[in-house]
Amino acid sequence: MAATLPPNTPRAVVERLVREQIYASLGLPLPASASAPNALLVNISARHCHLTQEAVEALFGSGHQLTPMKGLYQEGQFAAKEAVTLIGPRSRVISNLRILGPCRSLNQVELAYTDAISLGFDIPVKMSGDIDGTPGCMLMGPNGYFELPQGVIRAQPHVHMHPDDAAFYGVKHLDVMKLKIHGPLAMTFDNLVVRVDPSFKLEVHIDTDEGNACGLKPDTFCELVR
Repeated sequence: MAATLPPNTPRAVVERLVREQIYASLGLPLPASASAPNALLVNISARHCHLTQEAVEALFGSGHQLTPMKGLYQEGQFAAKEAVTLIGPRSRVISNLRILGPCRSLNQVELAYTDAISLGFDIPVKMSGDIDGTPGCMLMGPNGYFELPQGVIRAQPHVHMHPDDAAFYGVKHLDVMKLKIHGPLAMTFDNLVVRVDPSFKLEVHIDTDEGNACGLKPDTFCELVR
């Protein structure tokens, strides 16, 4: 199958074709999501941070601009070449914490639960941007330090949707769905928050702990259910 596909075929399309082939080989009916307008992509979001331009300049120097290293699935988003060191409350550190660009209007660090335990954080599960009442941290870059008084979170599992996807699944912005993961470590995430925007492509984000727990691989069957 792969040999007949163009070399630039999006990963989500390849994954959907693989899933369809495996369902057929097992004699299983295709889930309703197989007729969805867009292929579902489930990605593991490793620990990272989002920074304001002010923070970037404090860490890397006056006037510094983030340098795109790798484009992400969502349009306009990228992993930057720049990374920082995070200093936790026990003076333990995580080095090479990747910055995701472009710059935002607030500073936020997203960690997995095991990261937080290692650093000595007690972090809540929050939607991106909802940082009130969250712990802060110190970041270190080649030009100096930048203190975040708040903004360290464990990201709520969520799904990005275009309005066409939301219409197909019968949901609206901030509704809650379930993500069903098939395979040897099958499980269901019950509180998957829907985020709808015309700029979004259909993509689920879970963190490294969650991805490891369900054994997520590129050919793992995943479906969205109400």
